[in-house]
Amino acid sequence: MKRKKNNGIAGIILLWLIIIGSVCFGIFNNLSEKTNGTYSNALKAFSTRHYQNSYYLFSKVSLFSPLKPIAVYHQGECAEKLGDSDAAVKQYSFLFNNYPSNPLSLRARYLAAQQLVKKNPHRASKYFKKILKNNPDTDYGLASEYYLGKIIVNKYTDKNGKLKPNFPHSEKLKAENYFRDYLTKAPAGRLAFSAVNAWLKLDNNVNQKDYLLMAKTAYAFADYKKSQELLQKSAISEAWAQQVKTSYAMGDFSHAKYYANLGLRKYSKYVQEDELHDAIETYIDLSPSKNEGINQLYSISPTKGRDYVMNLKCKILSGNSAVSCYNSLYTYYPKSDFATEALAHIFISKIKLRDYSSAQKIGHGYLKKFPDSKFSPMITFWLGKVNEAKHKDSASYYNKVISKYPDSYYAYRAYLRLKHMQGPLILSNINPQPVVYPYSYVNKSMVVNLVKLNDYDALNEICKNDDFIKSWVLYEKGDYTHSVIVARDAMDNLDVKPDKYDLRWRLVYPVYYYNIVKYYSDNLGNNVPLMLSLMREESHFDSQAKSEVGASGLMQLMPSTASEIARRHGLLGYSLFNPNSNIMLGNYYYSDLRSFLSGFDVSAVAAYNGGAGAIQRWKSSLYYNDTDEFVEQIPYEETQDYVKKVFRSYWNYIRIYSGE
Repeated sequence: MKRKKNNGIAGIILLWLIIIGSVCFGIFNNLSEKTNGTYSNALKAFSTRHYQNSYYLFSKVSLFSPLKPIAVYHQGECAEKLGDSDAAVKQYSFLFNNYPSNPLSLRARYLAAQQLVKKNPHRASKYFKKILKNNPDTDYGLASEYYLGKIIVNKYTDKNGKLKPNFPHSEKLKAENYFRDYLTKAPAGRLAFSAVNAWLKLDNNVNQKDYLLMAKTAYAFADYKKSQELLQKSAISEAWAQQVKTSYAMGDFSHAKYYANLGLRKYSKYVQEDELHDAIETYIDLSPSKNEGINQLYSISPTKGRDYVMNLKCKILSGNSAVSCYNSLYTYYPKSDFATEALAHIFISKIKLRDYSSAQKIGHGYLKKFPDSKFSPMITFWLGKVNEAKHKDSASYYNKVISKYPDSYYAYRAYLRLKHMQGPLILSNINPQPVVYPYSYVNKSMVVNLVKLNDYDALNEICKNDDFIKSWVLYEKGDYTHSVIVARDAMDNLDVKPDKYDLRWRLVYPVYYYNIVKYYSDNLGNNVPLMLSLMREESHFDSQAKSEVGASGLMQLMPSTASEIARRHGLLGYSLFNPNSNIMLGNYYYSDLRSFLSGFDVSAVAAYNGGAGAIQRWKSSLYYNDTDEFVEQIPYEETQDYVKKVFRSYWNYIRIYSGE
C-alpha cells in the first residue's frame, strides 16, 4: 500500500512538472516570437534609415535571446549613423566585454577603436594593440597597424598639420614600422595610400626599398605621377619592373621598353617572379608582333624568367615545332612552374602519334610526380583511352576521374566512355532547383535565426571565413554574377569535392532564366542545359555584361552578329541587355552555327567562341579520330579552354539537377 501511495505522489509531481514545462515552453516560444518580431522591425527601420527608431527597437531585444549580442552590435551601427560616437563606443564595448567569444566581438572592438582615434587615442591604441596581438592575421589586425602608426603621427602634429619639433626619433621609427608592415602585407589595401602620405610626412631618412614599397601603392591607386617620383628615389636594380608598369600606364612606351630591356638584361634576379612575368608581357606588347617580341627576349636571354619566355614561345608554335619546344622546356627546366604543362603536351603528342607505350610511361610518371596538377584529370582520362585502344582495363581510370575530379570536363568525358555514348549530350532537360542556404545542417541557432530574419550583413560578418555563405548572401541581395564567381572559386579551392547533392553546388551552378532558355531552346531544337552552360560561361548571368570588344548581355553577342541574326530570322524590336531578347538571339545564333556545322554540338560550341570559319579550317586540317582528339588539338588555347568550360558546366548541370 505504501508503495502505491509513493507512486501516486510521484505521478502528481511528474504531472505538475509537465504542466510547468509546457507553460514555460509556451512562454519561451512567445518571447522568442516577440523578440524575432522586434528584431525584424529594427532591421526594417535600419534599412529605411530610421536609425533612432532602429536603435530603440534593438534595445528591446531580450537579454536572454541569442540575438542580443548582434542587436547590441546593430545599436552601435545606429549610433554611428546618428553621429553619436560615445553611444557607439558604449555599445561596441558592451559587446566585446560581455560576449568576448561572439564572432562580432572582434569587429566591435575595431569599430570602437576607430571611433576613439581622435577623442581618446590612448584608449584607441589599447584596443588596436589587443587586436594586433590576438588577431594579427585578420583584416582588422592589418588595419590596426595603420591606425597605430597614424595615432603616433597625430600625437606629434600641430593644428596646422605640421610635425612638432619634439617628435622623438624612437616614436618616428615605431610609426614607420607600422606603416611598413601594413604596406608590405597590403600594398593596395583600403588604407594603403593614406599610410604612404602619413609615412612621407614623417620626413625621415626613408631607404630605397621603402620608396619602392610606397611607389607600388601609388601605382595601385592609379597615382602614376607620384609612383614615378617615388621610383626615382628607389634602386633601379629592384625598381625597374615597377618602372615598366608605371611608364606603360602613363603611356610613356619608350621608357617602358627601355626599362624592360635594361631590367631583363641586367637585373632580372632582383625582382619577384610575378613582376618579372609582367615585365616580359609588357615587353612583348610593345614589340611589333608577339613572335618578334619573344624572339627578341631570347636574344636578351634573362637567366631568371627564361622558362616563362620559352613557355610563351611553345604556345605560339604548332605541330612538331611545339612538341620540340615543350620537350626542351621540360628537359632544361624540370622543376619550373611550367614543367607540368610541358609534360602534359608531350604526353598528348604521344597519343596523337599512337605511341601508346611511351604515352603510358609518361602518363604514369606524370601522375606520380605531379599528383595534384590541374592536368592530372586529363592524364588519367587519356590513360583510360589508351587502355581502351589496347583492349585492356579502362574503366578503373574512368572511374578514378569521376570519383577524384567529379566536376571536371574529363569526368564528363569519362562518363560518356563508361556508358558507351556516342554523342556529347546526355540529357536535353533538367529539373531545376532553387538556390537555398548552402548547408542542410547548421551548428548554431543564431545563424538559423539570422537566415530567417534576413540579417545578411551580420551573417556575412559572422561567417566571413565561409565563402559559400558569402556567395549565398550575394545571391540573396540579387548580385547573381558575383555570387556565382565566389562560389566557383570556393569550390575549386576544395581538395575533396562534396557529393552532387550538396547544396553548395547550386550556388556554383545556379539555374537562372530557365523558363526563357527552355522556351527558345525547345522551339529551335537546342539542348536546354547546354544553352544554360553557354550563358554561365559567357556572362556569369550578368544581363548587363559588356566586353571590351562590345559583346553584350547574357550570351555575349556582338551587335553586328545580333543584327544579322535578327535580319535573317525577321526578329524585330530587340535589346541585347534585355534577358528575353538576348537569350532568344543567342539561341538562334547557336542553332544557325549547329546547322552550318552539320549538327555537331561540340563544333557549334567551339564556333560560338572561335568562329565558324575557323572551326571548318581546323576540322579539315587536323588529324583526329574522335571528339576527344579534336578538342585537344584546337589550335586556339582560348577556344579549347572555352569548349572544356562549357561542357564542364553542362556536365555539372546534368549531374546536379538530373534527379538521378
